[in-house]
Amino acid sequence: MKTSTEETTRASTGISGLDDILGGGLTKHRVYLVEGTPGTGKTTLSLQFLLEGIRRGETGLYITLSETAEELTAVAATHGWSLEPLSLFELVNQGDLDPEREQTILHPSEVELGETTREVMKRVEELRPSRIVFDSLSEMRLLAQNPLRYRRQILALKQFFASRDCTVLMLDDRTSDPNDLQLHSIAHGVISLEQAARDFGAERRRLRVVKMRGIKFRGGYHDFILDRGGLSVFPRLVASEHGAEFSPQAMTTGNKGLDQLLGGGLTPGTNTLLIGPSGVGKTTTAIFCIRTALDRGAKATYFWFDEGISTLLLRSKALGMDLTPYIEHGDLDIQQIDPAELSPGEFTSRARVAVEQGGSSYVCIDSLNAYLQAMPGEHYLLLQMHELLNYLNQSGITTMLILGQHGLVGDMRTDIDLSYLSDTILLFRFFEAKATVRAAISVVKSRTSYHERSIREFNLGDNGLEVGEPLRDFDGVLSGLPSYKGDANLLVPSPNARPAE
Repeated sequence: MKTSTEETTRASTGISGLDDILGGGLTKHRVYLVEGTPGTGKTTLSLQFLLEGIRRGETGLYITLSETAEELTAVAATHGWSLEPLSLFELVNQGDLDPEREQTILHPSEVELGETTREVMKRVEELRPSRIVFDSLSEMRLLAQNPLRYRRQILALKQFFASRDCTVLMLDDRTSDPNDLQLHSIAHGVISLEQAARDFGAERRRLRVVKMRGIKFRGGYHDFILDRGGLSVFPRLVASEHGAEFSPQAMTTGNKGLDQLLGGGLTPGTNTLLIGPSGVGKTTTAIFCIRTALDRGAKATYFWFDEGISTLLLRSKALGMDLTPYIEHGDLDIQQIDPAELSPGEFTSRARVAVEQGGSSYVCIDSLNAYLQAMPGEHYLLLQMHELLNYLNQSGITTMLILGQHGLVGDMRTDIDLSYLSDTILLFRFFEAKATVRAAISVVKSRTSYHERSIREFNLGDNGLEVGEPLRDFDGVLSGLPSYKGDANLLVPSPNARPAE
């Protein structure tokens, strides 16, 4: 929680995620550099900064050497904003402008740098703004013609703004030598915006606080999106910053046989990996466990990466697990995720919102195979998932992760090994018996309880999930080609059974 002193010395950027990264916002009455190539979102960020000041009763001034007031107004309109409360001061090269328009028009290509600087200072003296955006430094660099003169003019502006108690954002489009860091040394803080195009899907945007004098900020890269309404920044998750008190008492899954396999049920503050071939029943098992929790009054969030939500609902209803009442009541939130459009940072943010604002105590990610496609590489998936799972565990959340394996019987392969991150591993396999394709389930790992090491048959039918007795009369069930050495009774498949997932 911010103290009253911090609130009076910090200027909110108008972007909650960025304020969180900065520990409350920018220190007031300082000059900051916002750098990034064209299209990264510098203008939008700066407009949000000025409009936040207006909302707080502060005056704002936008000084532009690169865009006209008309262009800025059009940008604001795409976000549903009005710039009428702001003062716009144009310094653009446009010879055919209406001489009656209110903004002052200069011609940078025809005037000296000193004159341009004096005009800026004059306007600031007249308006006495609390917040200023200077767009952009690349034009000043062209006017200066040499680095020494350019640096002196920037220093003069910095000292002038500081003496007038202004909080200033200076924008730079990185058109100069990328190794030239003189602006970094002058500015009180530096925020760098980046964007990268991918071979498929939407481009990825991220920002980094390069430096920020006098305050502790969260370092590293943070994903953000640029959409109607402005920038939404998703701070990098640090699991150690979060935690909650909760009871570690295991909760029933709703099936006696499955509880026996797990050593009592699912334990809050742990994650369970459901791993097996496609169609064996991983999703249905997760839905069965979550529905049991919903019946106890818990809330759950299901992140669905695969086919449409309607398909999931229809299949669940056919197996006697109608999820619609829980959704309508607000206890279950199923979110369709498109990995081609969603950044890992945004997904992590959604999980945090589900827990901290939605009150979910159960979270399911289905499936990790699709989530992998949202990542630039396997190494990053492990790091992201490590922090996310630690966060969910420390928050007392019961997490279920679904990972599909390649193949149906025999040698099975996975895209990535997440077994070491999992507290419990629930293994699914197909096997053949009595000319029928059947399914088996077993627990191969549990960090929180003494679990049963037997292999049991399970079946999906009109009553949901059925777990049979241990398959003691079979050898080689996990290989998919077992040998039968007894007369054990197997589960009878329901005549109305639907395909599992």
